[in-house]
Amino acid sequence: MTTFDDILEEAGPFGRCQKRIFALFCLVSMPWAGVYVGIVFQGFTPDHWCRDPAVVERRQACGWSLADSRRLTVPPVNGSGTPPQRSSCERYEVDWNRTALACDTRELDLGTTPTTSCKDGWEYDYEGRQSFVTEFDLVCSEGWLVDMYQASLNVGFLVGSIAIGYMADRFGRKMSFLLSNLLNGVAGILVAVAPNYVSLLVFRTLYGFGVKGGWVAGYVLITEIVGVEYRRTVGVIYQMFFSVGILLLPLLAYFITDWRWLQVVITAPYLLFLSYYWFIPESPRWLLSQNKKAKAVKITEDMAKENKMTLSKNIETLADDNADFTTASFMDLIRTPKMRKHTLILSYNWFTSAVVYQGLIMRLGILGGNVYIDFLIAGLVEFPAAFLILFTIERVGRRLPFATANFVAGVSCFVTAFIPDSMFWFKTVVACVGRLGITMAFEMVVFVNTELYPTFVRNLGVSVCSTLCDVGGIVAPFLLYRLAVIWLELPLIIFGSLAFLAGGLVLLLPETRGVQLPDTIDDIEFPDRMKEKVALKNQQLANLLPSNNNDDVSTNKDPATV
Repeated sequence: MTTFDDILEEAGPFGRCQKRIFALFCLVSMPWAGVYVGIVFQGFTPDHWCRDPAVVERRQACGWSLADSRRLTVPPVNGSGTPPQRSSCERYEVDWNRTALACDTRELDLGTTPTTSCKDGWEYDYEGRQSFVTEFDLVCSEGWLVDMYQASLNVGFLVGSIAIGYMADRFGRKMSFLLSNLLNGVAGILVAVAPNYVSLLVFRTLYGFGVKGGWVAGYVLITEIVGVEYRRTVGVIYQMFFSVGILLLPLLAYFITDWRWLQVVITAPYLLFLSYYWFIPESPRWLLSQNKKAKAVKITEDMAKENKMTLSKNIETLADDNADFTTASFMDLIRTPKMRKHTLILSYNWFTSAVVYQGLIMRLGILGGNVYIDFLIAGLVEFPAAFLILFTIERVGRRLPFATANFVAGVSCFVTAFIPDSMFWFKTVVACVGRLGITMAFEMVVFVNTELYPTFVRNLGVSVCSTLCDVGGIVAPFLLYRLAVIWLELPLIIFGSLAFLAGGLVLLLPETRGVQLPDTIDDIEFPDRMKEKVALKNQQLANLLPSNNNDDVSTNKDPATV
């Protein structure tokens, strides 16, 4: 019997056709960075204080700067500081005409004057950036609504990844990818023109519904049309372009200071991706799983033609191994023992990766510093992670680097928590090592997930497991900010514990290096049978080769063992 991997070796496991498609899909990862972490710029919260109409009039009349009027008229939070920190949420309850405040006043003692909450809105030190926080006054008692902006996105991720994952396994990778991008384009523009914050959250949820599901569908499609020896490379590089997006985002935000226009720029690529209808094929592997042999053969022949390769007559028996494929369902992920174990372990690793990854990024914000530099460092740290994966994954395997990455992240979090602030640079370096480790783990969980599920349920399996990533994305900000109030380093202890457990669970997974993608649940539950089937097939091919030396029908090299 002939499998699709055999035919793929003949058509070219990573020829010109696959390289073209791969390059197009890499572009999809870049705008996702803007969607995922754009809140740092779109939800920027500048210094703010209560607006007092009388003070505004006095400032205009006297020609004061914002800093001068704030120093004179805003109550201090901690009077012992130098200079004292001024309140963001309270103002003096006073008639300024009855005070000694004059244009030449340098100091004003209002220590016994009562204060009240902001009644006339807020004033902001914009520093050139306009965000939805300043537009909708999401500060003080309304500050928690900013967290809802990110939470609503992750809710969209959660629902969308399951729905689009099901669609991709039921109706195809290509169609699901295109429909998700159409939704992304429409919802993204609606976010940019939202008239109020309630509608903004609704549109943001719709935005998240399509973004992640489409990205996963693209990932599965590209890994299904390349040879087994190239899966890990395209998987890692596909994710690495997310880091390219992180590097580009602060540059865009620096020049586009209005959050609405920044939203338009982030969304525009998704409308351009609709043109992929003419440039990418459906996955032949998925078509075979749906018993659509004619379409699969046509696409495979077109790929071979673009790769300047010729297919043998083995393609005529291509559908035999796929005759028992059925429609994917959630129960397929948990019905049998090994599928259930894979689903539980991978789901937990998705959750841990999201919590620790996002937590370490957001932690930079509560430590202070330049947000543009912080983002640059965050993006640059991810590139060594990708290269380490590419260097080790075929030499060592998947399981050991995956587990080690989690252990490194856990140790770094624990160590960082107990390094004194006086050793700033050492603490920063150790924290970066932790970021490197969790980035490796995050990138590896994606393609390990695809390798541990059979074809007909692969997209659904990745989508269901990755929903725990979205749960982690919802939990991470609350976990970080609430625990940091108790002790600034307490979140690191939680992050380290989660990462250590994730590393231990990874060691319970099977090694997938050099193993062809499973086609059925039996291939997962009884891997020895699949090995015997592959060995028998290779032996049969080897027996035929001597008699065919003078009658080659293709320009390919000998069939590769996968």
